[in-house]
Amino acid sequence: MSALPTSITPAQRRPIRELPDELISQIAAGEVVERPASVVRELLDNALDAGASQITVRLASGGVRLISVEDDGLGIPREELTVALRRHATSKIASLVDLETVGTMGFRGEALAAINSIAELSILSRFAGSDTAFALDGRTGELRPVARSTGTTVEVRELFFATPARRKFLKTDATELAHCIEAVRRHALARPEVGFSIWHDGKLVEQWRAASTREQRLADALSDEFVAQSVAVDREGGPVRVVGRAGIPDAARSRGDQQFFYVNGRFVRDKVLSHAVRSAYEDVLHGQRQPVYALYLEIDPSRVDVNVHPTKIEVRFRDGREVHQAVRHAVEDALAAPRAGDAVAPSGAPQPFFKPAPLPSNAGWAQPAMDFTPREQRGTGDFEAMWPQRSGDQVPLHAAEPAAPPPWPAASAAPAGFQAPAGLPLAPNAGAQSIATNDEAWPLGRALAQLQGIYILAENSQGLVIVDMHAAHERIVYERLKTQLDGATISSQPLLIPATFAATPQEVATAEACAEVLPTLGLEITPFSARTLAVRAVPGTLADGDPVELARSVLAELGQHDASTVVQRAQNELLSTMACHGAVRANRKLTIDEMNALLRQMEETERSDQCNHGRPTWRQLSVRELDSLFMRGR
Repeated sequence: MSALPTSITPAQRRPIRELPDELISQIAAGEVVERPASVVRELLDNALDAGASQITVRLASGGVRLISVEDDGLGIPREELTVALRRHATSKIASLVDLETVGTMGFRGEALAAINSIAELSILSRFAGSDTAFALDGRTGELRPVARSTGTTVEVRELFFATPARRKFLKTDATELAHCIEAVRRHALARPEVGFSIWHDGKLVEQWRAASTREQRLADALSDEFVAQSVAVDREGGPVRVVGRAGIPDAARSRGDQQFFYVNGRFVRDKVLSHAVRSAYEDVLHGQRQPVYALYLEIDPSRVDVNVHPTKIEVRFRDGREVHQAVRHAVEDALAAPRAGDAVAPSGAPQPFFKPAPLPSNAGWAQPAMDFTPREQRGTGDFEAMWPQRSGDQVPLHAAEPAAPPPWPAASAAPAGFQAPAGLPLAPNAGAQSIATNDEAWPLGRALAQLQGIYILAENSQGLVIVDMHAAHERIVYERLKTQLDGATISSQPLLIPATFAATPQEVATAEACAEVLPTLGLEITPFSARTLAVRAVPGTLADGDPVELARSVLAELGQHDASTVVQRAQNELLSTMACHGAVRANRKLTIDEMNALLRQMEETERSDQCNHGRPTWRQLSVRELDSLFMRGR
């Protein structure tokens, strides 16, 4: 069998030489310009850096035939127009210090030169204070005076005319137009004070006027529903501040097409940030649903490196773990407040997190056997102390020693059509009257009846509330268990026989580097040999799990994020299972007292709008919706 010929023999060796400028520019263009939307993004960056307050984008054939970006910014002086088309020419940075603290959208000085190498480019600009505007032809270098107000217009025609092979990879005009609109939308969400308009083939397709608030721009650029179905995020910790809006779990989508994250005003896609947000939604999303959000991270520019990729859509943080925790806790805190208060809140006004009023002294039910004192005032007792007292397979909703039952009220006191379970009294008249006068204080209203042993029907000022009693009580028990465990030291359970496994070099290096961190998580992982690790202890609450799988997960997480999230996730899965078994079961008959007690707990419990598995725990039917079912008023 003859040997395969080599691709380059010594006689065929090519000499090392510098590439021509035109080829260098086209190589750079391949990194910067992927499609018309890439050109739109780069030109918008320049317009915003120039201080524009109004930007108009004009497109033809999806941006392939024409891309024109017009702004009312400062403009470019005549003597700098020809310099602007040279490679690595920019006004954004001048030294290494500037590069390490970039505060502008653009800074690489490659975009205009790259675009000019693959398309017909021209610049019309009038510098602020100048009497005349000038136009520069990128092909010929001709500079001529023209009429224009202060600002700049960049026109790009026949994209990829110099590289026809690249043109074949483009999609239909409609698809390319959609990408261009999305590129403008991303900039618009970051700069609400700037107006944007998009024209395609002479028709106005999108327009977002300058807005005074970020919420108004979110409503205009996304939808009013996005703002209505989201909660405000605003948390500052150390050098990191996170603001914006995070969608409620009910607004989650099958695709992640409404996820916008900005770092110092720059739209980015970053694994650390997306993982942090996903972790915050971990036990409130059902299945593989994707959350919606528009979040803005503000951080010292020196703590983030934006010079990672030519498209500037990727960043690298100096302390990724710090940023991860800040984002996660910001979104978690925003989602924690129960949203029952929104059901009775007046429309049109921003509502604070709901703080339920204390129960009146003459209410006819006992407060449930749950401890809702503030977290900082709670003890951290033993794990067993967290588990509610049980009666058979159920967790009682009443206090351990309820007051003596009141006498049976008159028949008229019972809700119409409701039959009290044998041996259990209805609330006395005084309690029923107190409920009626506190509909606004109790957003989930007063209980009316139980349906099929599964749902609780309640009435509030908006109409009918339907509650899945098992799902609701499951969340209540779950949150109580988490709170009691939160802050307590994670105890270790030594393994009688250490679990060994073949580890990768990265896992061995991580275990050695994090030898002091692992014990705080209840883990003891030590090298057994050069390529083997031994798990000698695991968290006590996870003693029945797979120690090798847990160790691998923690080590992998330590390489990128905070490893405590892995242990916390595993512990939460255990607590969720315990809560599911301890929650009130379907087909259990509840008294009106017990139903009202469950509603009051839901109003006080964090994340009570979803069960542990992400399913909703209650739904509101307004009187108007009920009227439409029966065609009332038609």
